[in-house]
Amino acid sequence: MDFPFSLGLPTATALFRSELEDFQVDEELGFPFSEEGEHLCLQIEKRGENTRWIALLLAQFYGVDEVAIGYCGLKDRRAVTRQWFSVHLPNTGDAKLPELPAAPEYEVLSSARHHKKLRRGMHEANRFLIRLRQLQGDREAMESRLQQVVEQGVPNYFGEQRFGINGGNLLEADRLLEEQYGSNRQRGRRKQGSSPKGGLYLSAARSYLFNLVLAERIRQGCWVSPLEGEEKPAGPLWGRGRSGEPAAVREIEEAVLSPWQDWMNSMEFSGLKQERRSLVLHPDGLSWQWFASEESGNDNMDLELSFALPSGGYATSVLRELTQLQLL
Repeated sequence: MDFPFSLGLPTATALFRSELEDFQVDEELGFPFSEEGEHLCLQIEKRGENTRWIALLLAQFYGVDEVAIGYCGLKDRRAVTRQWFSVHLPNTGDAKLPELPAAPEYEVLSSARHHKKLRRGMHEANRFLIRLRQLQGDREAMESRLQQVVEQGVPNYFGEQRFGINGGNLLEADRLLEEQYGSNRQRGRRKQGSSPKGGLYLSAARSYLFNLVLAERIRQGCWVSPLEGEEKPAGPLWGRGRSGEPAAVREIEEAVLSPWQDWMNSMEFSGLKQERRSLVLHPDGLSWQWFASEESGNDNMDLELSFALPSGGYATSVLRELTQLQLL
């Protein structure tokens, strides 16, 4: 997980997520609701709970299966987040439905009707408000880093949370791929009696391969500008099919991924389709403010950041370029 930095290892340090309010996320759908249909959409603010917990709560409250609950993405647990959920409630029309009562862990902010279930990745962006506390380091150097991020963006790494605690999701991915394909995976055949599985672990595996390619493009200094014949810098999300990228891109990717041929062969026959993901992540509207630290007698400063990222972007990929984060 020791992926290279585009701006070099940060020398500054700061406390991260010392309070729930230090990490706030607002989901931006980017489309209007139809105001009619079988799905009740609820904008919910949650505090210190994960998205799945809210989904199960809604299923229980409205007496439906969990599959009837939709949402656009998983939001951080140790945070204050505001996101939309949909509940499939057919044949309720304009009937007045019971309202989920407020609690310290959550609050319903607004509601609307829609004709479609909310699904993963449907939202346009997430807007973040992040406070880094007791930042230790040169303020002028930090300002310079921030300006560089504004101008060139940051490496579009998948965040470490994608890979689980101590990379546990990758170990499970390897076990899963071996279980499905065994010695036959070089030839792309599943073991007899096995069934294709996807989900969290396969996503972690292909995300890791993408990060490896991005890391090499950073080492070679070619992650921001496209290579010859490349429309824009992008890396593979592995699966069936070929991307048709130019020779300069294929040469790097083949060199990086050749040790992972077993994974790649297995992914191709697991139902995944190959896609491309941008190597560069641009935080939209990045702005910042400095505040005196609330710690008595502490000369350090707090830094508050505000920016938006498109669906699939990780705030931690922005933060890692700025400072070394210390968790309490």
